[in-house]
Amino acid sequence: MADSPTVSYAPTEEQDLIRTTARRFLEERLPIPTVRELMMSEEGFDAKVWKDMAGMGWMGLAVAEEHGGSGFGPVELGVLLEEMGRAVTPGPFFGSAVIATTAIQEAATDTQRADLLPPLSSGETIATLAIFEDPRRWSVESPGTKAVRSGDEWVIDGAKRAVIAGTEADLVLVTASTDAGVSLFAVPAHADGVEVSPEPVLDPTRRQARVGFDSVRVGDGARLGGPDAAAALRRTLALAVTALASEQVGGAQRCLDMSVEYAKSRHQFGRPIGSFQAIKHRCAQMLMKVEHARSAAYHAARVTDDPDELAVAAPLAGSVASEAYVWVAGENIQVHGGIGFTWEHDAHLYLKRAKTSSLLFGDPSYQRHLLGQALGI
Repeated sequence: MADSPTVSYAPTEEQDLIRTTARRFLEERLPIPTVRELMMSEEGFDAKVWKDMAGMGWMGLAVAEEHGGSGFGPVELGVLLEEMGRAVTPGPFFGSAVIATTAIQEAATDTQRADLLPPLSSGETIATLAIFEDPRRWSVESPGTKAVRSGDEWVIDGAKRAVIAGTEADLVLVTASTDAGVSLFAVPAHADGVEVSPEPVLDPTRRQARVGFDSVRVGDGARLGGPDAAAALRRTLALAVTALASEQVGGAQRCLDMSVEYAKSRHQFGRPIGSFQAIKHRCAQMLMKVEHARSAAYHAARVTDDPDELAVAAPLAGSVASEAYVWVAGENIQVHGGIGFTWEHDAHLYLKRAKTSSLLFGDPSYQRHLLGQALGI
């Protein structure tokens, strides 16, 4: 019997270059003091930084070259997102360059991809996917938003909640029920009848919105792909969960690094607190959580071409990475003690990102439910 091929998670030279370039850029252009300023600003992100990110090819990193992208895949995108998670990068990148771009690649026709992806890859257009209507219901099936054909047009009515990057978007990809099933429509954010209002969020670095549709009319060409996009949307969410897991790993790793740095420098009773058994054990447990999440995230990013493998790997990565990030971010505050609870300390930025991220596409319990379905349990 032949031996199974060995899977290597060792990074390639290109992946190492993406990581080092991204880390250097984010440390120089988006240090934590700048992140704090941007998250409290009206825009929520720096347009100049966004343009420079686009110039480095980040917006279209996992988009085919024929559509203006760099032609890489989920693994390279995961490397970039890991660094962005480490920096708690503010702005619409995840909503536009990851979720909306993935939805177009999965659901749209070749002609629609050729039309929509180039401006997204260049950063000229910011898009978002409006899919959920109840913050605690993460299924793509039977949305309450309706689309009814009227001559050569579609009329859309309904509302979406928790729309990531909704306030920044130029283009809204909205799911709606039709007679043929669930369809996905590309709607200009400033079209008549579209109302976007910011929603209060725990994590101000990643803004969300409520997007309402009041008799919004779009042409037949605005419907992406075929009449029933449910399968494409389910795959989109699986890929989004996979991408988010990489970002969560980056944030969790930074929390671990912060704790270790503090444990080495903070002295009590004439010795570093890291020399005390309780702190050593705490940091060791944090390391185990981070590495567990990293393994799950890396595996999921490498099996995206296999639908059966992805159905298992995505919810596994989603549940493991979400729980690990929330736990490690909380432990980071405990290691820092009283100072970690203050607004002035950076630890709370990571805890807020961790808590919010764990609910974006389904909490860990929901992800385990999907995992059980995939395994036939």
